[in-house]
Amino acid sequence: MEFTLYHNPRCKKSREALQFLEEKGIRFKTVKYLDQKLDPKALAAILSKINLKPSEILRKNELLWKKDFSSKNLNEDQILQLQVENPKLIERPIVTGPESGVLARPLENLVDFLKGN
Repeated sequence: MEFTLYHNPRCKKSREALQFLEEKGIRFKTVKYLDQKLDPKALAAILSKINLKPSEILRKNELLWKKDFSSKNLNEDQILQLQVENPKLIERPIVTGPESGVLARPLENLVDFLKGN
């Protein structure tokens, strides 16, 4: 089974997930989602696999969110579109397989996910 790591190399937690997958010899491909932007359909598919809503993977501590959007009453579709347009608002790392996935923060989430796959 091959996995996909949605990765931000500047993020410590994301680097930890990458290192963990490499150390365990797990086959995966890396998507640097800040460079290879996701379209709404792709992000929705990822969310479906990890069984979370856009608001549940929203980085609410990002200055962009606090400054420009936190005071707005956005629905899930609007948050998803905002994340597509501003991928730094997507919590990371995310690891997906063919049918399921996990928000690998904390790393224990990834460990538990891999035990079941």
